[in-house]
Amino acid sequence: MHTRILRADALLLLTACIWGFAFVAQRTGMEYVGPFTFNGIRFILGSLSLLPLIIYRRRSRGSSVGAGKKACIRASLLAGSCLFIGASLQQIGIIYTTAGHAGFITGLYVVLVPLFGIALKRKTGLPTWIGAACTLVGLFFLSAAGKNMSAINLGDSITAIGAIFWALHVLVIDRLVQKVDPLILSAGQFAWCGICSLAVALGTEPFSGTSLFQGLLPILYGGICSVGVAYTLQVVAQRDAPPAHATIILCLEGVFAAIGGVIILAEPLGSWTILGFICMFCGMVATQWELIAGGGHAPP
Repeated sequence: MHTRILRADALLLLTACIWGFAFVAQRTGMEYVGPFTFNGIRFILGSLSLLPLIIYRRRSRGSSVGAGKKACIRASLLAGSCLFIGASLQQIGIIYTTAGHAGFITGLYVVLVPLFGIALKRKTGLPTWIGAACTLVGLFFLSAAGKNMSAINLGDSITAIGAIFWALHVLVIDRLVQKVDPLILSAGQFAWCGICSLAVALGTEPFSGTSLFQGLLPILYGGICSVGVAYTLQVVAQRDAPPAHATIILCLEGVFAAIGGVIILAEPLGSWTILGFICMFCGMVATQWELIAGGGHAPP
């Protein structure tokens, strides 16, 4: 059992690494195509990459998806709409900020989910409020670094607004997976997000085969690796990994985004930025402290 947990933790760490470096791919892709074109192709590829896993699971289990086609379609449209807004704001925001900032700020959803849960009459303890405060302080340090604390970065602000929709997306998914197979839902929402993104791209962004070919590598990474491969690894790993382990390890996504930004994109990493990263990471972990301290069981 101990070996299975270690293997699961290693897979989760690889998942966080893939997702973190995806921010580098997203920023690089903006040099060749527009944000909606990038997301459109990326999520369509991500949806298609899940089909082999869906077919394999259905054949091995010999069962249906657990819900009717209409229910799957409605769930995919709802979750995909939240995903479309969140991903669009993230992709636009990353044009004006660094990959490291985008990775950590997107992680705000970890803090926002329990706060939004108050509206759903879910229990919220002191660690959540402490985590929220730490995260907001870290966000301020990140966004105002190098500006004598007198201005807020536009890209950071857009990404932070996007984090609100990522949090809403998590809450929506939490409800929908009770009725619809998670893999079917994921493939459906990715497809709908990709269709919406391409629809906007057709009316707002220039497109050429040359630019698409030049940006093919980051698009493929964002679609196949970040969506298809990483999602599959997460599903496999969380069968054996305690939820507390998964919470902490997946929070490292922002750390890997910062590492990738520095190593690959030569993004600056000043003292205020590092302090912001530390505050945000501590805030994310603090928000999940009740789950961690409870040995992996969510509070009632």
